Amino acid sequence: MPALKTLASVAEALLTPHGMDRYLELVNPMLVRREIRGEIREVRRQTADTVTLVIRPSRAWRGFTAGQYVRITVDIDGVRRTRCYSPACSEHTRGLLELTIKRDGLVSGFLHDTARPGMTLGLSEPDGAFTLPSPRPPRIVLISGGSGITPVRSMFQTLRDEGYAGELAFLHYANDAGDVLYAGEHTMLAYTGGSGADLHGFFSLEHLEKAAPWFRDAETFLCGPKPLMDSVREVYAEEGLSEHLHTEEFTPPTLVFDTASAEGQVRFAHSGKEFANSGKPLLEQAEEAGLSPEHGCRMGICFSCTKVKTSGCVRNAKTGELSEEENEEIQLCVSVPVGDVEINA
Repeated sequence: MPALKTLASVAEALLTPHGMDRYLELVNPMLVRREIRGEIREVRRQTADTVTLVIRPSRAWRGFTAGQYVRITVDIDGVRRTRCYSPACSEHTRGLLELTIKRDGLVSGFLHDTARPGMTLGLSEPDGAFTLPSPRPPRIVLISGGSGITPVRSMFQTLRDEGYAGELAFLHYANDAGDVLYAGEHTMLAYTGGSGADLHGFFSLEHLEKAAPWFRDAETFLCGPKPLMDSVREVYAEEGLSEHLHTEEFTPPTLVFDTASAEGQVRFAHSGKEFANSGKPLLEQAEEAGLSPEHGCRMGICFSCTKVKTSGCVRNAKTGELSEEENEEIQLCVSVPVGDVEINA
């Protein structure tokens, strides 16, 4: 085994500057050693606007923790695009990864329409802090809405595989029965319209008390659309339980930009594009100027839009923090120019 590793290292050196992976992927993309790839093995459609992919990761994959997300990379019209998705399977699933994707946005729409068995995707190492604590709490409430079910279902499946012996409640919210992902697996269901569910209407304190009367002594994990997230946060704040509520965001936060007082010039050095600063994030300004930078989540978590700022100052739209250093990496999707800025792109 050491001899094989030595041989691989020698081959890697001889194949510089491209490296062994560039040649291996010409034979089979799944043979690459340093990058992580995934081959789609199965495609299912649970609802009209979603697709479920069962993926076999390459040998560089080391697994994930329930609740985390991975970055999926695809080439669309010659441009590499990235978006984050949370696995929906148990973290104890060996050799396979399951993603359920709603047709929403460029990458998701591409996968919904074109995914097929045998297709190869780019995968990243898992990331994210939306995870179950260890040891497991004696009482757990899981709440999700729409496609936000995926990280929460992963937690549910993981606890099941571990033989979790504590008290567990799972509330999932959907517009109607036809929109329910993984139907039949939930402890409680609620539809915002219609009937036939265990719970009716929008999230409320009464729902919690019916599904998990012990919720005040539990740790709660929440992921879903903004109206649901806001409602749950409000109830937990009123009950003095905010510190026991753990959340994951799937949609970009609503940010306010001061476009009226924006000043300075923005220059993308490689493309030669230069234009007046509009006060919007650099990703939006680049797109409005006809550029197509690689990007993914648009909320500062996937880092696929990271570029080097060679000069100037930018403000992080999420935190308000200023970055003035030269030749530093910034994220275009959440960086707003403060005066003249030059990007090495």
